[in-house]
Amino acid sequence: MARFRRRTCIILLLFILFICSIMMALKTLRPDRAGFGDPFGLGLLPELQQRTVLLDSKQNLLNRAQGDTVTRVSNLHSIAVNTMKASMSPVKKLEEELSSPNYNFHIFYYTWYGNPQFDGKYIHWNHPLLPHWDPKIANNYPKGRHNPPEDIGANFYPELGSYSSKDPTVIEAHMKQMRTASTGVIVLSWYPPGMADENGEPTDDLVPVVLDYAHKYNLKVTFHIEPYKDRDDRSMYHNVKYIIDKYGSHPAFYRHKTSTGRLLPMFYVYDSYVTIPEIWANLLTVSGSQSIRNTPYDALFIALLVEERHKHDIHRSGFDGMYTYFATNGFSYGSSHHNWASLKAFCDSNNLMFIPSVGPGYIDTSIRPWNNHNTRNRVNGKYYETAFSAALLVRPEIISITSFNEWHEGTQIEKAVPKRTGQMVYLDYKPHKPNVYLELTQKWSEKYRKEQEQWLM
Repeated sequence: MARFRRRTCIILLLFILFICSIMMALKTLRPDRAGFGDPFGLGLLPELQQRTVLLDSKQNLLNRAQGDTVTRVSNLHSIAVNTMKASMSPVKKLEEELSSPNYNFHIFYYTWYGNPQFDGKYIHWNHPLLPHWDPKIANNYPKGRHNPPEDIGANFYPELGSYSSKDPTVIEAHMKQMRTASTGVIVLSWYPPGMADENGEPTDDLVPVVLDYAHKYNLKVTFHIEPYKDRDDRSMYHNVKYIIDKYGSHPAFYRHKTSTGRLLPMFYVYDSYVTIPEIWANLLTVSGSQSIRNTPYDALFIALLVEERHKHDIHRSGFDGMYTYFATNGFSYGSSHHNWASLKAFCDSNNLMFIPSVGPGYIDTSIRPWNNHNTRNRVNGKYYETAFSAALLVRPEIISITSFNEWHEGTQIEKAVPKRTGQMVYLDYKPHKPNVYLELTQKWSEKYRKEQEQWLM
């Protein structure tokens, strides 16, 4: 009996020791993060989470071993990543905020403005009052020049003030506005190096800057060749060559895809009608003595149509198309909306492009005080929308917009603000905001895009 009790005690003692050993072993398996009352071992059940916990434990040990070195490296990495994100976020945000560019919406743009800060003097804002050609009429109107910054040669006042076209912040603001309006191609007013309009100064040196900022906003740039002195077939050949050689490799340089699949530069030629068709034919027809056709400098040349008879001259000259430019409905045959259907039919039958020009209104009495009869009231945007509606009716391949910033003629869609100085009260876009014409342009750009998809079906 005593032997039985001794054996029983030994077995009981061994059993107690076994239980204690199991409990100690289980305690070492309990995760450190488990608080009081946590379901013991619940987080250890999935195999994947077991591996994660083990890796975390190893990383914690490694971090403790390496100390501050790991912390410093980790901080540097975070700074690098954050810096990269910071540099990329404006580009991403830009693309998210702005409408996609419509490369079939071309907009006329002028870089002829200057101010004392960037140019040493005011340029174009101090535009002279132009006299009427009839001296009897001219005597009834004031003479002289405008006196910026309060008195400028415009009936509206820009939100950016009497700016300089050389100011990079102005150029960028303009690019952003044009992109906001969902235009795609800037038609840049251009004179050859060393030349300018009679009230301005040479601006060819600004072209690289315009191209760079246009590229930033995914816009393209084409050229609006102005009627410079001695413009003829020979000088045009050399100037087209100059433009393509100097700017043609820039990613923002515009090339138009033709129906045959060719990618060609495009040049708008202002006041093309002042040169006779025979001179243009030397440049623009295959058999011409100065022919640019089938050379590395071949391009699409778009002539200005003012009178109806110009359409035949344009065809004979070898131009590839015509545009109407003027924003005054009824001012010329070409700018009269009701003539666009017949002009489009003529172009279609002669393998020409028809590019109607739409504008938000017209007023130039700040520089031509006698020209009230050509003023076209904006009617709070209705005039602009009527022009777009008329353009869409003829289903053009391209629509041009007169203009982004021709302030002298009051055709701008650039932001304008109310302003009163002394006896001068500038016009404004009220009751709308300064960006109303950018918004209207964007609206019609989208409408044009949708309708064009239907035309091509």
